[in-house]
Amino acid sequence: MNIHGITRKTILAAVACMAIPAAAVAAPALIGSTSAPRTTSTATVAAASCPTGWGSLPEANSRMTQAPVTAVRTGRHACYDRLVVDIRGRVPGYDVRYVPNVFTDGAGHLVPLRGGAKLQLVVRAPSYDAAGRSTYNPAKPRELSTVTGYSTFRQVALAGSFEGQTTIGVGVRARLPFRVFTLTGPGSNTRLVLDVAHHW
Repeated sequence: MNIHGITRKTILAAVACMAIPAAAVAAPALIGSTSAPRTTSTATVAAASCPTGWGSLPEANSRMTQAPVTAVRTGRHACYDRLVVDIRGRVPGYDVRYVPNVFTDGAGHLVPLRGGAKLQLVVRAPSYDAAGRSTYNPAKPRELSTVTGYSTFRQVALAGSFEGQTTIGVGVRARLPFRVFTLTGPGSNTRLVLDVAHHW
């Protein structure tokens, strides 16, 4: 009877000892597996999918067009902030570069811009038609688009249209890499696109 009592106590003690570590080990493993690995994986995928090879040196195309500017829009993307200039007709040339300051076309007045760096975007297209009528009349020339909350853009301002070209100043967080390209459509319209990366 005494032997049976010891055996019963030993078995119960062994079962209790085995149960405690199992619970202690299982809980942290479950918590860790639901958050940390998934977050790391998402960050890695996002970083790997961002475009590379952009730079911060000037980009230009000398092609001129009489097709006028009709709108300026911005948008946020995972890896960059985007500015789009809509053109009614043939795709324009451009000159995009970092500058100490942006000045108005013709008069040469300073265009104040928020941010640690300034991009000057010259669209080789007017913002008026052949009769001299304006084709782009923003309500707030110094705030062409609301960029509050953007990662890179701090301000987008119109610097004027003179002698067949339109200048836009873009205040950015820092001197970050960018790319410029053009798109056709919808219809006979075209677009000039400027993307500025969130990081190097």
